[in-house]
Amino acid sequence: MYTFLFIILVLISLVLVAAILLQSGKGGGMAANFGGATSSADAVIGTRAAGNLLTRVSWWGGGAFLFIAFVLGLMTTRQRAPKSVLDNAFSAPAPAAAPAAAPAAGGAAKPSGGTAVPLQPVPSTPAPAAPAPKK
Repeated sequence: MYTFLFIILVLISLVLVAAILLQSGKGGGMAANFGGATSSADAVIGTRAAGNLLTRVSWWGGGAFLFIAFVLGLMTTRQRAPKSVLDNAFSAPAPAAAPAAAPAAGGAAKPSGGTAVPLQPVPSTPAPAAPAPKK
């Protein structure tokens, strides 16, 4: 459903861009740059009818755009539930286990430069107990 509404939103935005650019400007704005003093919609439909049609398309398209954008905004915020960092338990990360040394092809493995000390896990300290209620 989200993808369908998003595609409709993109199509409405393209129609809005075209309708707004085809409207004749009062001061020779963008519409005057595309074809002189009259826009292409004026030449095809007529000056008065083009103004009414493009104005209606702009208003209805703008309203539909805002409504669908609002619905999409609600759909995206409803999918995620806010989480607090304090909801996670406090735990130390587990130490990584050291890989065992593989013996060489000719015999036993020889240490190079010193003796390897295996890693020991760090004992975790227990959480402090809650104080006993006072009587």
